[in-house]
Amino acid sequence: MSEIVISLDHATPADAPTIAKIHALSWQATYRGLLPDQYLDKEVDSERAAYWTDRLGKPAEFNRLILVARCATTPIGFVCAEQSDATGSEVLLDNLHALKDYQGCGAGKLMIRAVRDWARELGAAQLYLYALEGNWRAMEFYERQGWQLAGTKVEQMGGHTVNARRYIYPLAAVRADGAVAAGQ
Repeated sequence: MSEIVISLDHATPADAPTIAKIHALSWQATYRGLLPDQYLDKEVDSERAAYWTDRLGKPAEFNRLILVARCATTPIGFVCAEQSDATGSEVLLDNLHALKDYQGCGAGKLMIRAVRDWARELGAAQLYLYALEGNWRAMEFYERQGWQLAGTKVEQMGGHTVNARRYIYPLAAVRADGAVAAGQ
């Protein structure tokens, strides 16, 4: 893929349909064989539309960052992260999706960098995320970016039970000798 310029814009309620469509297309392309076809073909579009309309339509109850990745004016992906624990020490990378034709162009790395910078500004010590088992491309991507496997859990996704892997990414910390530790 030739070099493209990607920008990140803060999402607004008007972006809900765009984010929902990217989310649904991503799940349909990535989770085929991991989630039931009936769900992916007939339910995921309306479910994601309702989810993102609701999520972007009311104020966040805690610190949340939602960015839309664009190539020129075309939306190509989005990221959502939130500081979800009471101590503020962890930030959940809840969603990271890029349209299939734009995977590998640097959008994912750019979105992760934005989340890392935002989490550091909040004073968080680490990021974490869950990747659906069987989503090898995503797991390999995160591992190449320095994320570390930290466990598994069973959760619900679209009303279906799935296994997910928890990955963590420690954020930079200053050691006693003044050097920056892992997670740059």
